[in-house]
Amino acid sequence: MNLRVKSVEASIADADDAERSLKRTLGTWDLALMGIAVAVGAGIFSVGAQAAANFAGPSVILSFVLAALTCGLAIMCYAEFASTVPVAGSAYTFTYATMGELLAWIIGWDLILELFTAAAVLAKYWGVYLSEALNAVGVELAATIDVGGIAVSWPAFLIVAVFTVLLVLGTKLTARVGAVFTIIKVLIVVFVIVVGFFFVDAANFTPFIPPAEPTTGGDADVWTQSLFAWFSGAEPAKYGVFGMLAAASLVFFAFIGFDVVATSAEEVREPQKRLPRGIFLGLGVVTLLYVLVSIVMTGMVPYTELAEEESPSLATAFRLLDQPWAAGVISFGALAGLTTVIMVILLGLSRIVFALSRDGLLPRWLSKTNSKHKTPARVQIIAGTVVALVAAFSEIGLLEEMINIGTLSAFVLVSIGVVILRRTRPDLPRGFRVPWSPVLPILSAALCVWLMLNLTTLTWVRFVVWLAIGLVIYYAYGHRHSRLAAEGPTDVGLPSPQGVGRDDVEELDDLEHGRGGAGARPHGRHAAAPSPEDATASPPDASAAPEAPREPLNGRAHA
Repeated sequence: MNLRVKSVEASIADADDAERSLKRTLGTWDLALMGIAVAVGAGIFSVGAQAAANFAGPSVILSFVLAALTCGLAIMCYAEFASTVPVAGSAYTFTYATMGELLAWIIGWDLILELFTAAAVLAKYWGVYLSEALNAVGVELAATIDVGGIAVSWPAFLIVAVFTVLLVLGTKLTARVGAVFTIIKVLIVVFVIVVGFFFVDAANFTPFIPPAEPTTGGDADVWTQSLFAWFSGAEPAKYGVFGMLAAASLVFFAFIGFDVVATSAEEVREPQKRLPRGIFLGLGVVTLLYVLVSIVMTGMVPYTELAEEESPSLATAFRLLDQPWAAGVISFGALAGLTTVIMVILLGLSRIVFALSRDGLLPRWLSKTNSKHKTPARVQIIAGTVVALVAAFSEIGLLEEMINIGTLSAFVLVSIGVVILRRTRPDLPRGFRVPWSPVLPILSAALCVWLMLNLTTLTWVRFVVWLAIGLVIYYAYGHRHSRLAAEGPTDVGLPSPQGVGRDDVEELDDLEHGRGGAGARPHGRHAAAPSPEDATASPPDASAAPEAPREPLNGRAHA
């Protein structure tokens, strides 16, 4: 296994590269709205109903709480990492700094699949919901057009193209547009919750955890049962305690997206302070909304009636109560929800590819940023074009579990990485620290592994196949073109951080990156908070660079 590790200082130095740096424009509320935008999508109206009908019954409420707890523990780890290494790349960058290049590549490659798949699938369904929402107000609009005998989803292509252009023009502009749609969809969700409470019948919550029922057995179910059930030989079943836990694995899809927020760390003003606040604020709002929706949904109609429906949703519950008007409102809510989810996922996808490219694991020309807007325009346009074409021309089914397993695997490595970095680099200033470490990070990793084991065997097979393809690409290209391999260890000549104090390490870091002398910046707890102007300032002139032998260490020699 390739264990070469990229130092935190080298990662931060890369963000100072004039040709490959991003503009810091985002604040706390931008991040919170971004988290809400990506987590509250069309799934808030459907995924809980499906989990209640097929797995948990009313105890789906506990499933959401368990999923939120697991996500919260993992997000604390993300917050500590992002406040320590405020650089684009999220789990990929964090893993590179703790567990080495190979595992970092695996996570980065995995996240590309999850984000690409999610963007294409959700864009496809955006077109469906657009057609349904307009039909609800009497406007007939086909979600597809026929081109040479091929059904093309023009709305899917359109929405991806629009957000690709906005993301190229600037993250702040996109965040403002996303904030408008986020506020609209939250208001719709709150309206549906308030109306739904008038139809809640307490009798529908009994039994809260339905007794376990066996599902059809046989070889046909080997791919659809959980990996845990397959290993343990347990009889495939639904409901009961294990059904509630299985539902938690499914509804975890609702909380996916907060890791995407961490990919924007390099674009946040005062990231050590604002990033953790924004992430936790968004997670709190999302958890509250999902739990309230699950209470309303399971309280309105018995879970057994939902189980009789082919595709149960919150709209189904209203229809069973002879309230068809709600379907139109929910369609508009789902449309607004998907709009912002697509936006944030496209942003996260481009930042992952950007980070891989900047490190040389993908072609370096991809990571050059636009000189005017300081956005990764090249990779954003390429990613947007591919997603738009796939969404427009392909028949794609929902792949929630594939997205779940990728995110959970990233959560596991980030949680473990916090423990590793605490031990190997205790000197680093941290804007946020996970309490009760290493207990909570280890608990986070364990809960994520448990949720992964409750995903289907077929999902695991697909996951392994995709990772195998990634390994081939890594050893064929990334391993040979890695900047870290070409330039050597980034901490050559530096003492071990365990043997020196924080001030010594920071002084060495200043010398390493050309910040020594009278103009050296303060560090750590005594540092003044950077202003927005400082955060977006251009890097120093090349004339102020350190002597030539040092240049490869900060990544500018090959920029």
